[in-house]
Amino acid sequence: MADQIQTIQEQVLQARRDGQKLNIVGGGSKAFMGRTADSSAATLSLAEHTGVVEYHPVELVLTVRAGTPLTDIETVLAEHGQCLHFEPPHITKASTIGGTLACNLSGPARPWAGSVRDQVLGVRLLNGKGEHLRFGGQVMKNVAGYDVSRLQAGAMGTLGVITEISLKVMPKPAATATLVREMAIDEVVDYMNRRAAEPKPITGACWVDGKVYLRLAGARSAVEATASKWGGEVLADGDQFWRQVQDLQHSFFDNPDAPLWRFSVDSIARTPALDGPWMIDWVGSQRWYRGEATLSDMEPLARSAGGQVSLFRGGDRSGEVMHSQPEALKAIQRRVKNSFDPDGLFNPGRLYSWL
Repeated sequence: MADQIQTIQEQVLQARRDGQKLNIVGGGSKAFMGRTADSSAATLSLAEHTGVVEYHPVELVLTVRAGTPLTDIETVLAEHGQCLHFEPPHITKASTIGGTLACNLSGPARPWAGSVRDQVLGVRLLNGKGEHLRFGGQVMKNVAGYDVSRLQAGAMGTLGVITEISLKVMPKPAATATLVREMAIDEVVDYMNRRAAEPKPITGACWVDGKVYLRLAGARSAVEATASKWGGEVLADGDQFWRQVQDLQHSFFDNPDAPLWRFSVDSIARTPALDGPWMIDWVGSQRWYRGEATLSDMEPLARSAGGQVSLFRGGDRSGEVMHSQPEALKAIQRRVKNSFDPDGLFNPGRLYSWL
């Protein structure tokens, strides 16, 4: 365990005095996300700011410092038969809980377990004035009013330095099973949505390489009964498959330099007819596409499917990589940014060129 808050706070205060911009870095595993980092900015590292602050297994609440690796957190939880229900991606062994929240990343169980944003109870945050602030708490009833804690999800560090996070945790399921069968891409969205609508213990629905994978998790009797009713081949290494999808280590994600697009759309929308491979996850709500394209070409496709698109990895990252926002929303985001970081110290231009 290592509490580095005093050192980090001094760096922020010094940067403000010097007019120095700061790139916030934890484990560095998600440096590929967002726009290209400002090369003139200094690095503000949270890699040494680690450790469990409080853990109450009976109350299912965990508080950790932002630089704590996900592997360390899961080791502690496993000792009590518990887990991070939102299945955070371990992009590398250095992936941290702070970066996971800042990038709003969740795994295959997202439609059922909720996102990392849904599990956050409270945070501590250093703002652009060097003030160490606390938002939320350690129980749901403390999350009220202007929910600054959850506002950090997807902000990519532009609103401040997350130093501490309180999260809900959950028991591990008693049993799991993965069913797989071949299915065409134009049939799978309807199939997954029908299965997900049934009152069964489903916690994963993904399609890739011409096959649909359904994960069941919960009481052993319920898992076995559902597997028998639904049919399909039981995948012997099902846990490994879902871990690869969770950590973006499946062969679909090979070639990290190639453009990888992430669509967040209506689960029942048809998949756009594009030349290139797709992976469909979250019962159709999250769709990955690999292929050369421009954001201006992809945005109309996402809008027609009831959602948004981003250039998740690879491609040209000097321009915009996130779905464009209406002017009214831009104005709100600028005002929020100015409230937390009036001098624009943190991760300048990382999320949008105008923020």
